[in-house]
Formats: sequence, C-alpha cells, structure tokens
Amino acid sequence: MSRALVVIPTYNERENIAETVARVRAAVPEAFVVVVDDSSPDGTGYIAEGLAADDGAVHVLHRTTKDGLGAAYLDAFGWALERGHDPIVQMDADGSHLPEQLPSLLAALEAPDAAGRPVDIVIGSRWIPGGTIENWPKRRELLSRWGSAYARTMLRLSTRDATAGYRVFRASALRAIRLDDVHTRGYGFQVDMLWHARQAGLVVVEVPITFVERVRGRSKMSTMIVAEAMLKVTGWGIAGLFRRSDAASGRFVGS
Repeated sequence: MSRALVVIPTYNERENIAETVARVRAAVPEAFVVVVDDSSPDGTGYIAEGLAADDGAVHVLHRTTKDGLGAAYLDAFGWALERGHDPIVQMDADGSHLPEQLPSLLAALEAPDAAGRPVDIVIGSRWIPGGTIENWPKRRELLSRWGSAYARTMLRLSTRDATAGYRVFRASALRAIRLDDVHTRGYGFQVDMLWHARQAGLVVVEVPITFVERVRGRSKMSTMIVAEAMLKVTGWGIAGLFRRSDAASGRFVGS
C-alpha cells in the first residue's frame, strides 16, 4: 500500500479540506493525497497548497474551470497512473466519507470475494447491511436509494449502492475500464464507471460505511442533477437492450 493515492476533488471546500486531509493522513499514514481543485473562488486551492508545502505526501492539481466531478476524477486518475500509484481511492472533501473507514476498504481490496476471486474495485456502500447514513432528510435518502435501484435495473448492475462516491480501484482496474471511453462529467460519473467496470468483467465488492451529511458548507447535489444523470442511465440501458437484441439475432454490433 506504499503507493496508495487518495483523490479528493474540491470546489469551495475551504472549511473542510484541511481537516479531511489531516484525517486521511492519520488513518492511512503511508498513503499519498492529491487535492483536485477546480479554481475554487473561496481559496480552497490556496489552502491545499499550504497543506502540500507542509507535507510532502500531499499534492495539488489545479484545474482552470469547473466542468464536473467526473472530469476532475479522470484527470486525477490519469495523473496517478502515470506516477505508478496503486491502489487509487476516491472520496469527498466534505467529511461525508469518513477517512477512518478507509483502512477497511483497503483491506477488502486485498481479500478475495465470496467466490474466491481477486477484487478489482471496492465500494463504500450505504445500502447494504451495516451501511448507515447520518443527518440526511428522508427525501434525499429516498432519492439516493431510487437512483441506485434504477441504475441497477437499467444496466443490470449487482452493486447495491451504484451512486456511491467512496471507492478504491486497483490501477489495473482503471486501465481495464479504459478511461478515455468514460465521457460522463457530472453526477452520473459514478454509475458510468460501474457500467464500464461491468463491461470489463471486473470484480466489485461492497463494504458497509457510515455516510455523514456535511456539517460545513453547501451540498452541490440537487434534484435536477440527479434527473440529468438518470436520463443518461436510461439512454445507456436502452442502448444495451438493442445490443443484446442484436447479439441474440446473430448480428454483430460494436461496443
């Protein structure tokens, strides 16, 4: 785990970033951290630079525009793969993903799954036994559960928490996914990555986590963002039905 990297994307997280990075470094001292800041007007990037100046295991990637969570992760994944980091973790900056639970996610990557297969991706899951959420309004919980259930149904995914953002990838898994083929930049990015993982035949396991609603700052999530993501899922699902239909009829259709 000496080359493990934790990717933390930020936009206006000046109230949270220092504490989150400190907790990650305490929970997994051997891990590196990269903060990916989308030119936050509140000075988050400047604070992150200060953290990097004080700790050689912390790095900062500055992006000139705010063009989506998925774009930030894809840039960071490419950066990590070029530098030989393995495994690669993604987590939120706002404290909703508890850094103290990261060791259990990393441990799950090293253990075989229930069928004895090596694990490629670990999901920190809210919606399996043992997973919990704290301080969410019921409406948001129902929206999240519905989004995951809809994605599972449309894309034939086995992952219970399809929209989860706390994840650990083997470097080989990210290469197998072929990141250049992942085009979603917003909320649907999480589902898009799972869909590509399924197509690549990767082994995904879920570990229960406690998800805590942010205490400081404002959430960037909205019903409109979720609706936009689900429209994409609908399109992928319909396209998949046509591909399966063509395959059943003996016609070749490219992926």
